[in-house]
Amino acid sequence: MFDRDNWEEILEALTANVFRTVLTAFGVFWGIFILVILLAAGNGLENGVKKGFDGIATNTMFMWSQTTSKPYKGLPKTRRYDFKNSDVAALKEALPDLLYVSPRNQLGDSNDGVNNVVRGTKTSAFTIFGDYPELIKQQPMDIIKGRFINQQDIKENRKVAVIGKGVISGLYGKAEEVIGTYIKVNGVNFMVVGVYYSKNQNNGNAEAEQKNIFVPFTTFQQAFNYGDKVGWMALTANDKASITDLKPKIIEIIKERHSINPIDDRAVGNFDLFERFNQVQGLFTILTFIAYFVGTLVLISGVIGISNIMLIVVKERTKEIGIRRALGATPGAIRRQILSESIFLTIISGMLGIAVATGVIAILNMVLASMPQEGETMFANPTVDLRVVFVALLILVGSGLLAGFIPAQTAINVKPVDALRAE
Repeated sequence: MFDRDNWEEILEALTANVFRTVLTAFGVFWGIFILVILLAAGNGLENGVKKGFDGIATNTMFMWSQTTSKPYKGLPKTRRYDFKNSDVAALKEALPDLLYVSPRNQLGDSNDGVNNVVRGTKTSAFTIFGDYPELIKQQPMDIIKGRFINQQDIKENRKVAVIGKGVISGLYGKAEEVIGTYIKVNGVNFMVVGVYYSKNQNNGNAEAEQKNIFVPFTTFQQAFNYGDKVGWMALTANDKASITDLKPKIIEIIKERHSINPIDDRAVGNFDLFERFNQVQGLFTILTFIAYFVGTLVLISGVIGISNIMLIVVKERTKEIGIRRALGATPGAIRRQILSESIFLTIISGMLGIAVATGVIAILNMVLASMPQEGETMFANPTVDLRVVFVALLILVGSGLLAGFIPAQTAINVKPVDALRAE
């Protein structure tokens, strides 16, 4: 029930020394402000890092062959071997939890300066990949014109190609139509059927990701005399399984098929994207904990300040408390009055801290939204959801109770006779 006299008494007590009250409230204001800003910054960093995973099947690992480091079954160490087409089929058959097993081959590099692609009088160096259609579900890529490789291309060994925007700028005129034209890769003609835009940042080199050419895997092997050689594989597990859990069995199958020593850990190279993604998730969980820990410590320092000031206020009002006790005020009424003043001061200063922090976050988001979106960013959309605000409110109420508890106990322990004698 709203008690007007009680609230007038609270306001009178807090405004008796405005400067002291403001300085006391600033501790709580600063604590909750720091807490919200730290949580928003952590979310912004997490959003920026996760943005780099957009469109990527994170439950994926990449695997490639390396030289053996141990002899086995009469075969020497430092032996070089290659994956085969049959390895792909064997993995799919042995591990039904694998959603995609995509063999890949690569020819050239856009950074090596060796021209391997010709169109008319223009020549340039690009990276050529032989892939299956599943790649587009494992790698962040938008088809902005035409189409990607399909199963019919694989089945019929079609000489078709999907090129990046960087390839267009190197081989075509500004307004020239791309789809249906031909490019010559190492002397073999391919018809362009699609144009892609890659969202992969390639360790900060986003431009290089637009300079790739994708052709059907089977066509690649046939056109460039690769036989049944597989350079490397991208393996993705279904949602009910973890590629990290499947990895030991995958490597074991490869070792068995290529007569590799079971304890040779260097023979099969691999990169577990799912494991790295989980490590990133764990890092941000730790950062969130640190934000709560640091923010709460700062907030506690403010609460201690309020508690100290409330003790001073109780001391100053000793005579008033004695008179109220003599007139019949119960210890509960005195305790409730002191706690109300403490909670009110804590919540008002805390809510002001939340409001200012929210304004700072809104301005920061406006600045980030106005900046160019291209290229790699490690910070995006710093926000704090309603659950955090709710937790902050609970912290504020608890802080107010904590700040007022000792002063309230001190107040109710004052004997009316002693209080009336106090100067």
